[in-house]
Amino acid sequence: MRGIRFTGKKAVQASFSRTAQGDWIGQEGGLRNISRDTIRVQDPLQLPVFLAVLAKTKAAIMPREGGENDPETEEVLLLEKNLWKPWPRTRTKVKGCLGYVKRVLFVVGDDWIFLFALGVIMALISFTIDFTVNKMLIAHWWLFQELGDNMLLKFLSWTVYPIALTAFSTGFAQSVCPESAGSGVPEVKTILTGVVLEEYLTIKNFGVKVVGMTCTLAAGSPIFLGKVGPFVHLSCMIAAYLGRMRASATNEYENKNKQYEMLVAGAAVAVSSCFGAPVSGVLFSVEVVSSHFAVRHYWRGFFAATCGACMFRLLAVFNSEQETILAPFKTSFDIDFPFDLPEMIFFLILGAVCGVMSCAYLFCQRWLLGYIRRNSIIVKLMAMEKAVYSGLVALLLSSITFPYGLGQFMASRLTMKELLYSLFDNNTWIVLTQNASLSRPHVVDPENLWLEWWDPTFTVYGTIAFFLVMKFWMLVLATTMPMPAGYFMPVFLYGAAIGRLFGEVVAYFFPNGIWTDGVLNLIIPGGYAVAGAAAFSGAVTHTLSTALLALEMTGQLSHILPVLLSVLMANAIAQRYQPSFYDGTIIVKKLPYIPRFWGSQKGSCMVTTDQYMNRNLAPVVKSWGFRDILNALTSSANTEFPVVESEGSMVLLGSVARSELLYFLHSYTGQDTVVEGTPSSGLEKNVGEVCSIQPITFQLSTQTSLYQAHELFELLNAQLMFVTDGGKLVGFVTRTELRKAIEDLALGKTPV
Repeated sequence: MRGIRFTGKKAVQASFSRTAQGDWIGQEGGLRNISRDTIRVQDPLQLPVFLAVLAKTKAAIMPREGGENDPETEEVLLLEKNLWKPWPRTRTKVKGCLGYVKRVLFVVGDDWIFLFALGVIMALISFTIDFTVNKMLIAHWWLFQELGDNMLLKFLSWTVYPIALTAFSTGFAQSVCPESAGSGVPEVKTILTGVVLEEYLTIKNFGVKVVGMTCTLAAGSPIFLGKVGPFVHLSCMIAAYLGRMRASATNEYENKNKQYEMLVAGAAVAVSSCFGAPVSGVLFSVEVVSSHFAVRHYWRGFFAATCGACMFRLLAVFNSEQETILAPFKTSFDIDFPFDLPEMIFFLILGAVCGVMSCAYLFCQRWLLGYIRRNSIIVKLMAMEKAVYSGLVALLLSSITFPYGLGQFMASRLTMKELLYSLFDNNTWIVLTQNASLSRPHVVDPENLWLEWWDPTFTVYGTIAFFLVMKFWMLVLATTMPMPAGYFMPVFLYGAAIGRLFGEVVAYFFPNGIWTDGVLNLIIPGGYAVAGAAAFSGAVTHTLSTALLALEMTGQLSHILPVLLSVLMANAIAQRYQPSFYDGTIIVKKLPYIPRFWGSQKGSCMVTTDQYMNRNLAPVVKSWGFRDILNALTSSANTEFPVVESEGSMVLLGSVARSELLYFLHSYTGQDTVVEGTPSSGLEKNVGEVCSIQPITFQLSTQTSLYQAHELFELLNAQLMFVTDGGKLVGFVTRTELRKAIEDLALGKTPV
């Protein structure tokens, strides 16, 4: 027997004794008739921790002189620390006030605090990355200008810079954290469906993503990549980390619901911190990341996105980039008559053109990703030296965009931000080019960015068309580079170029505008550029929030109706024929994500669970003992087993985790298990007595339609659901069977 005595605010006595099996059993009894509880401690080393919990106070262990007559008895005196410090009453009051503040902050408003921190942190990171990239681009352009008229050196400086940055980004990402490559949005979508991808939300991945994305953006317009996708991934990493901090600060268990709320809010903060657009950021995160969105999460996304957007805009003002808080790409279209009613037909045609172009882009991008994974030469190169592959692609892209070569017809001297500024220009370029004294300046003129699109031979129509043709396959090729990069901003800019060309063509056919009701209204090509950017990017991502994003970025709400019409038309075409960019990437990467129905919604109601469920069951009978459980575990690698009443009835009682069955084996104390042929009925324990059998709240029937099963899996974030017929277990459905059935249905096959 070993006795312990406590002294302090709450005096408690506890005695411990060792059982025949080697466990430590403790009995505690207080001075105020505290009820006795028996606590089993497996490891004697855990006794000090247990004693500290019983004492409920910070204490120091001091041996007591003397002892009982029993030589195995040892008494330890625990004295509260810091009793000698002065002003004990004042310190007690201060501790009480701090405890009250903690309760108020972390119980009443803990969500507000962490969401505010999420928005501020992501805005600081976004501004820091933009500031660093801007300085690196200025340094590259300064080097390019200082080389004089030596074309060889200019060509080397133009090409070597992006090659070095992209090769470093790829090599650093692949050597430290391969999961950081790519956009990250497909992985975030998969995580939010309940799939555990631990490596994608680690701090190591965060650091690699930041460094790699900075190098990718610093490579400039020749590579033509953005940061929205990686920033969504970064924001979700910070959200997951803040969620763990919240659970630690409030002493609460971090459940999946709280983690889901923080991740969805993180996706909203990412878009708002990139463009300063909080409303469209929330809507974009709902459409892209979430399969199902609860209204109770709405305020979290808006609050965090607003904090991030405000901080991002304030940092731009403090850095003297703007005089006050303005739209990032401010335009000043005519407010009185921004467009005429007959132009609505033109905006619908523009939406149809963007929809067709998006289908072609999505098909080519997905086909090229699949081809790279199938081609033996590229597979060997990617397996050995992925940095070499990125360097070769960067060499090709930068060589084509050399400003004194083909790049002079593609406005390659402009950065991506300047390209978007120029395409949203308020003026009509075909009118400006009628000035015979025009000449392209030796350096970029910030006040006349449109001059980079003008060539006396090609005209503005030829340069924009050449830009669209070349950037189409160049952007598809750039998406195959295994490095941290975003793909939303390039397609947004590409759509703006489509809209600008379309608007200039309309202005050419209607040089004096459209005459309606005695009023002559001029054509504004910049408005078509805004609509084209929203329509093409919305069709590629299968979202409608890009319409609001384009309007928030330009501060131009006068075109809200035609922009919405263009986006709706483009989405109607794209969603009918192609999966979204992110869903296509999920399909190519074979991530465990359930695809959406597109084009075969009607047939999904006719397919039942009985046609595609898995019938290879490995049930556990409630009365099984040691030998049966051992055979079940060795013959199956399942993490969850269904529990039935008996092998004859197959009535489903619940499920048991594999860890519970392992605990059952470890805790078994019977001696007849080592005897070959011992019947299970003769064992001392069975599964029903030892293991915790979890009830099954949701299950499928054999007549559940594929559409209903799909909705249940997405709504519940389920990984596995059992199928019963009249209460009897007949099979189960996992994400693998469900995804296979949806793919077969999309291909016109009958799921089997």
